[in-house]
Amino acid sequence: MYAVPSSQSGHRAGVADVMIPDPPGSTPSPASAVNRRAALRLAGGGALAVAAVGALAACTKDETPAAPDPLLALESSALAETAAANAAIATMPERAGALKVIADQRTAHAQALRTEIDRAIGVYGDGTTPGRRTPPPTAVSVITPVSLTDLRSNLQNSQRAAADLAVTLSGYRAGLLSSISASCATHAGVLLA
Repeated sequence: MYAVPSSQSGHRAGVADVMIPDPPGSTPSPASAVNRRAALRLAGGGALAVAAVGALAACTKDETPAAPDPLLALESSALAETAAANAAIATMPERAGALKVIADQRTAHAQALRTEIDRAIGVYGDGTTPGRRTPPPTAVSVITPVSLTDLRSNLQNSQRAAADLAVTLSGYRAGLLSSISASCATHAGVLLA
């Protein structure tokens, strides 16, 4: 037997309660049609299952490591150039004034970059930082002083790296990197000329 839709009866549109017998010679089978109520129950149950799976998936930990902050390389180079400028002061006392300015400003650059890296990571309401916080690079110690040519070349490389990264960013980060780039260009082109 199977159900037949009834549009002539006074019932709601849909499947009627009228059952038509199976043709003679066939084996009786359970009702082969699903009424509207059963279909809605099935659809509702499916929607609940999808929502439950989605909720459980949202609760899982994200184990993919975060991409390193692009400012980290610039922070490391600023610290290295600070150490190089400080080491060069001992071997070139006649250039101590310019080298001291470079060391001080590159230290300020490293600190500004670290502050921005920490700001981007964020701070929780209780003042703690996320577990995936990137530690600052260790201080660079220069054993052998570099030449002015090497320091100038390093500053020019830092200037280009900051400028190249600045054009890919926006807002405060772009402004910070533009300022660092201009400062490195001044160090290399004016102070070490």
